[in-house]
Amino acid sequence: MDFATAWNEELRSFVDELCRFETTAGNEAPAQEWLRDRLEDAGFETYQWEADPAVLADHPSFPDDPDAVTDEVETAARPNVAGVLEFGDSDAGPTLVLNGHVDVVPTGNGWEADPFEPRWADGTLTARGAADMKSGLAACVFAARQLAAERPADLDGRLVVESVVGEEEGGIGAAAAALENPYPFSRDAAIVAEPTDCRPVTATEGSLMKRLRLEGRSAHAATRWEGESVFPAFERIRRAFMALESERCERVSHSLYEEFDIPWPVCVGRAEAGRWASSVADELTAEFRIGVAPGETVDEVEREFEAQLADLVAEPSFPLSSEPSFERFSIQFEPAAIDEDEPVVRAVQSAMAARGLEWTDVEGATYGADSRHYVEAGIPTVLFGPGRIEQAHFPEESIEWVAVLTAGEVLVEAAKQYLAA
Repeated sequence: MDFATAWNEELRSFVDELCRFETTAGNEAPAQEWLRDRLEDAGFETYQWEADPAVLADHPSFPDDPDAVTDEVETAARPNVAGVLEFGDSDAGPTLVLNGHVDVVPTGNGWEADPFEPRWADGTLTARGAADMKSGLAACVFAARQLAAERPADLDGRLVVESVVGEEEGGIGAAAAALENPYPFSRDAAIVAEPTDCRPVTATEGSLMKRLRLEGRSAHAATRWEGESVFPAFERIRRAFMALESERCERVSHSLYEEFDIPWPVCVGRAEAGRWASSVADELTAEFRIGVAPGETVDEVEREFEAQLADLVAEPSFPLSSEPSFERFSIQFEPAAIDEDEPVVRAVQSAMAARGLEWTDVEGATYGADSRHYVEAGIPTVLFGPGRIEQAHFPEESIEWVAVLTAGEVLVEAAKQYLAA
């Protein structure tokens, strides 16, 4: 029996229930407990782990000091859950991980109804997490169940389905799993079911998070020339960083990013300045997200922008007498890329072709994902899942149900091919 016929109704009910859990940061435990029960009911051997701040401090994405990690991210009472199925001689074959994250971003404005009350209409599901990425996670669960039901005689190895937390905060659960293997066996490859529009993504962009602080001198608005406003300095810095963005987009190239007009974007995501409308603004804080290309490191890109800032400050015409501070904050995302000839990539592409998907060429993504943690640990990882990234984090987040069924079919076939190799 094919995947859609076998699992459509149960998968739909599973996703509907999963989307009802408000799994924002730190609130994932009830959903994870529910998921673990479902895995055990379906015959999976289950595992559970939480991230240790001391361990995360050894990962380049997180601060080097465990106390700083604790200040930046919450790790306690945030369980990661996995289910394992064994086939044939499990020790003789490879282990493939199907990974998804259960956490979602806050909802914000623009929703027409409760984001955690799933709505179905014309073959489309609308809910927070529908695309990013509870439908993809569910497709992993039911792809594994389909393979367990079929039990092909030529398979040896293990299939692991992971539901991790904190992906939106830098990959807390996946980083912990990459640094300290939670299983008594090694892992050979992984598929992360992020919303890729059912296309294989083998490269993800990194990002550098930097906080700029400027200090000027206050004065009464009526005699503003007596003060030292932070705004001219900030605008000069912003323009210089945007010029560096343009220069980097010309200089730094990658074959999978040629389609993007701005492959390595610089974004001022937040800025706050001044104290009072009738006073010259004497302080400013701005937070930057800076793109890092596959093949670069966060440290290398950081040095470029710090050098640009230092050159500006050294100019006699720089409009502030005090030097800016420009420090890292939050979580850093290293870029990641794997060769398109990796067996797991070939398995996904072959499965796509077998299911009639025409676009099987590998792509690059301008966002980061948990795949980077596994790639860093030596586990080749490809992104492949239902839904479009344009729906992620958006109000009225939605996904076409046929895409979920298609992704499930491809995951079943890809797992077959990988474990039979």
